[in-house]
Amino acid sequence: MKKFDFLNQFRDAVFVVNNHSEIIYKNNTFKKLFSNFPGLKKLSHGMNFDICPLNSENIATYSPIYHAITSDENFFAFVSFTFDNNKTNFYDLTAVKKSKYTIIFLTDVTASIESQSFQRDNAALKKQYKSLEEENEDLLKIKQKAQSQAIRIALINKVSNIIRESMDISTILQSALKELAMMFGAYRAYYAGFSNNMFTISEIYGEKDDLPAETTFVLDELTYERITKKKISVSNCLREFINAKPFKQSVLRIIVPVYHMQKLKGIIVLLCRQKRELNEELEILEAISAQLSNAITRAELYNKNLKTVNELKHTLKELKETQIQLINSEKMASLGQLVAGVAHEINTPTASIKSNNAIAAKLLVQIQDSELHDMLKELNDIDREAIQRISNIVTSLKKFVRLDEAELQEANINKELDLTLDLIRHETKNRIKIIKNYGEIPAIKCFPNMLNQVFTNILINACQAIDGEGTITISTEFTDNKLIVKIKDTGKGIPANQLNKIFTAGYTTKGVGVGTGLGLAICTKIIEKHEGEICVNSEVGKGSEFIITIHGK
Repeated sequence: MKKFDFLNQFRDAVFVVNNHSEIIYKNNTFKKLFSNFPGLKKLSHGMNFDICPLNSENIATYSPIYHAITSDENFFAFVSFTFDNNKTNFYDLTAVKKSKYTIIFLTDVTASIESQSFQRDNAALKKQYKSLEEENEDLLKIKQKAQSQAIRIALINKVSNIIRESMDISTILQSALKELAMMFGAYRAYYAGFSNNMFTISEIYGEKDDLPAETTFVLDELTYERITKKKISVSNCLREFINAKPFKQSVLRIIVPVYHMQKLKGIIVLLCRQKRELNEELEILEAISAQLSNAITRAELYNKNLKTVNELKHTLKELKETQIQLINSEKMASLGQLVAGVAHEINTPTASIKSNNAIAAKLLVQIQDSELHDMLKELNDIDREAIQRISNIVTSLKKFVRLDEAELQEANINKELDLTLDLIRHETKNRIKIIKNYGEIPAIKCFPNMLNQVFTNILINACQAIDGEGTITISTEFTDNKLIVKIKDTGKGIPANQLNKIFTAGYTTKGVGVGTGLGLAICTKIIEKHEGEICVNSEVGKGSEFIITIHGK
């Protein structure tokens, strides 16, 4: 109907329905949008709205189109329409009553609805994004805290391991200072012990060029007060401590007090050129401070105990040496008295026998019987040699003891060895062959009676080590201003596990009641007194060789 052509000027889809529910006009927009819906029934079938009629058995009332037609007044509704391709658009439906006609306007609000939906979705996404962002920030904080905690635990464990592995205070402090300097980016870290209200630097890690020459210092009143309250001091300062040379620019100074019980033992100082905030790191410093306090205290106790043990060992060693010297001195004094007494007792009858022997020699010339003369002369000669032998033994005994020889004397060691061999002839006679490989040696300054004691002890031991017949070889030489005496036997030898014990006082390889275990210990002290050494080489079944080295004087 031409009278409705003016509806073509509307951009909305418009159609006109008469009172017989027939579509009598469609504008161009409607035709374009609903070209496949020529009838009202089909159009109504695809359209829906949210109004729910009550107590209606007519299914047509569920259609917004029929509501618009049957309504006595203008009608407005928000509707949706589903096309054959399942695409759904949204419209504002407006029905205007004109006499016997109903003009229905369908204003497409799909874009607006979708925009609103998009905005809602976008708002929901933004909200979700913000929630995720906040969650991510929380996770990042948790991660950073976990990493910080891991670093803290790792550092504390590392320092703990160092502390457990060492009892040396310097090693403990150096390792801890190194780890702290690396963690906090400090160019210098040091430990200063506390005593008499003063701090003294004992261990330093890092740069030392601008370190003051004076290692003892005091802190300003505020810092000192904070430290005495067991709190860590963190400040940006221009001076390291009072009277220190000022820095060119402010430096971050971290001072960690180290306490044991209620006593301040010292401080750890960290100097950093870069400024930084300290939060959880303070917990690390407090934990390490506690660790170091225990370690330093334990190391000090250990060193104190070690010093005490060493002093006791040294005292025990001196006591043993004094005991050996006293035993040896008493032994030599007793021997000297015994020799003096024996020599006196022997000299008196020897002198009488010698006098009688001289008288007998003079009377021999008066005997006419040549056979008797020769026999008595032979007896007289034998007696004279025996008397001389006794005199020589007494003289050797006196020389051996030499109780009056307390000062160094020059002596020919070859002669001293011969003197010793004379005195132990009863041990070697008809059983042991003595081989002398004496070298051309100069006289040396020594204590001859002491060296004779050494030679006697070693030679008697060699004789006792030889079962039956055997050989003792004595060699002397002087090279590189050193006198070397070697005494080698063909005895039973010494087991390898006993070689490092034979010079120890009280140790003996002889049977019970045979050896005292002091002989070689005394020999060692005598040789040490001569600034020399004594050692032994031995092989079971082949014999032993003692080597004495004395530096020439």
